[in-house]
Amino acid sequence: MIEFVPATIEDLPFIVQVYNQTIPSRMATGDVEPVSVEDRIPWFKSHNQQTRPLLVIKVDNQQAGWVSLNDFYDRDSYRKLAEVSIYIHPDFRGQHVGSQTLDYLDQHVTDYDIDSVVSLIFGHNQPSLRLFKSHGYEQWGLLPKIAEMDGNKYDLVILGKHF
Repeated sequence: MIEFVPATIEDLPFIVQVYNQTIPSRMATGDVEPVSVEDRIPWFKSHNQQTRPLLVIKVDNQQAGWVSLNDFYDRDSYRKLAEVSIYIHPDFRGQHVGSQTLDYLDQHVTDYDIDSVVSLIFGHNQPSLRLFKSHGYEQWGLLPKIAEMDGNKYDLVILGKHF
């Protein structure tokens, strides 16, 4: 059974661990060095469970990943737009946890006073692009060769969906 539980500060080490596990692949984040729990405290505190939640994903009561909805842009006219981030623990990848997470968001995103969601995904991250597109996200933008990692330049694709 999958559950989405509001994150607490005690969950932050797990959240950081899962995030840091994605860095070496250069597929999911532009960070090239691990972050610390302390580094992420301001980000953690920026979440509001009523409007910009940070949720721990649990499968059979085990932490399987996390999902966050963040402000996309700090101007008032964009207040109903959020950026989604989903990170799945390696032990739970390939088990449709990401798909179930997007299903959950489809059902609940308007509860957070959000009517549009974007996801920023590297152009070479085909699994994530396929996942979001299979849930009705469309390409809203392309920023070509703007992320430089290990001497290579990568595209950033902006996918979006209205609710």
